[in-house]
Amino acid sequence: DEEEDYMSDLFLKQDVRPGLPMVRRVKEAIQKEEKQKEANEKNRQKSIKEEEKERRDLVLKSALGNENKGFALLQKMGYKSGQALGKSGEGIVEPIPLNIKTGRSGLGHEELKKRKAEEKLENYRQKLHMKKQANEQAADQFRVRFKNKQEERKMEGDLRKSQRACQQLDMQKDIDVPKETWYWLEPEEEDKKDEEDKEDECTSSDLSVSEKLHILTAYLRGEHFYCIWCGTTYEDSEDLSSNCPGDSAADHD
Repeated sequence: DEEEDYMSDLFLKQDVRPGLPMVRRVKEAIQKEEKQKEANEKNRQKSIKEEEKERRDLVLKSALGNENKGFALLQKMGYKSGQALGKSGEGIVEPIPLNIKTGRSGLGHEELKKRKAEEKLENYRQKLHMKKQANEQAADQFRVRFKNKQEERKMEGDLRKSQRACQQLDMQKDIDVPKETWYWLEPEEEDKKDEEDKEDECTSSDLSVSEKLHILTAYLRGEHFYCIWCGTTYEDSEDLSSNCPGDSAADHD
C-alpha cells in the first residue's frame, strides 16, 4: 500500500475528535465477536434431537402428495386439496397436530402437577380467608372493648354525679356522716389514717362501679325520692314511680 498523503482531501476529511478511535475499536470488537458466534453456531454439530426436530418440522410443513395412500383414497372419493372434510364441508381443513412428548416424566405427571398447583392455590385462598376472618374478629373485639370502656366511663360519671347529689341531699337533712363512706365524694386532701376508714375503703373497693351505682341509685330513690337521670326530686314514692321511667340509664334512653 502506498503511504497516505497527509495533505490529501481523504486524510484532511477524517474525523479526529477525541475518543473516537476507542469507540471504533469497541464497535469493531463487538462485530468481530458476533461474527465469531455466528461461525461457531454454523460449525457446531447438531444433536440427534435437534436433527429429528428439524426433519419432523420439515415433513409436517410439506403437504401430502399423491404418493400417500390415505391422500390418494381421499382424492378418489372427490376430495380436493385445501377442502374441509365432511359431506357438507363442515370438518377440519388442517390435519390434527402432533403432540410430541420430549420429557422423561411418566403418564399422568402433568395431571399430578396441575392437581398440586390447584391444591396449593386452594390452600393459599384458605389462608387469606382465615387471615381476613382473624382481622375481622380482632376489629370486632376492639369495637366491643371500646364500647365497654365508653360505658364504664359513663357509669363512673353517673356514680360521681350520684355521690355529689347524695352528699347535697344528705346535708340538707342534717346528715353529717354518709351511710357508706363511698356514698359521698371523698375530699382530695382528707388524711385517711383511721383503721375503720381503711376497712371501709377495702369493703367498698370490692364493689364494682356498676354495683355502687345500682346501690346508690336505690338509696337516692328510697331516701330522697331523687333520680339522677331525671335530675328531679319527687314528692314521694308514688310520685316517683308514676313519673320516673325507671332506675337505670337504659330506662331513660
